[in-house]
Amino acid sequence: MKAIAVMSEAELAAYVQQHLLKRGIRVVLSGGTCVTIFSKSAYVSGDLDLVAEVYARPKEVAAALAEIGFERKGRVYKHPESGLLVDIMSPPLAVGGEPVKQVWELQLPTGTLRMLSPTDCVKDRLANYYYFNDRQGLEQACLVVAFVEVDLAEVGRWSVQEGQEAKFADIRQRLCEAESARRHR
Repeated sequence: MKAIAVMSEAELAAYVQQHLLKRGIRVVLSGGTCVTIFSKSAYVSGDLDLVAEVYARPKEVAAALAEIGFERKGRVYKHPESGLLVDIMSPPLAVGGEPVKQVWELQLPTGTLRMLSPTDCVKDRLANYYYFNDRQGLEQACLVVAFVEVDLAEVGRWSVQEGQEAKFADIRQRLCEAESARRHR
């Protein structure tokens, strides 16, 4: 097994997920590290946001992570060999007000990484933009679209469902330009 100190974000997330799964705790990677993975590290997050699929008692999570060297620091977990923080978030696994319907799986040497799809990753980042005016969320969404195929029609449908049709109309051109750049690489 690769040392934690040299694991990539994706490898560490898969390693943590596999260990938690052995304890019956199923989690899915969301947030900025999905952007890191899809953008081939054009953006670097610094933490692993893992959303529990069903409620897991904090004591059980802490005990499971302690078995692989993670210490609880407030609401996050830290390993002495890694600069990445691990945040285990409570269910539901959702983007905005809509449950995630499909989880992507990526096979890595450290285990199976379960994560948001590119389309749901864009929705997740746009939720930060829509609800908190987080410009970085918009930039991250554009990065994902610039690197991998995203269903922009689905993002548009979701945006309308979230009551964000006007904001989506304002940013649609930026997303389409990012998609065009990806196609012309």
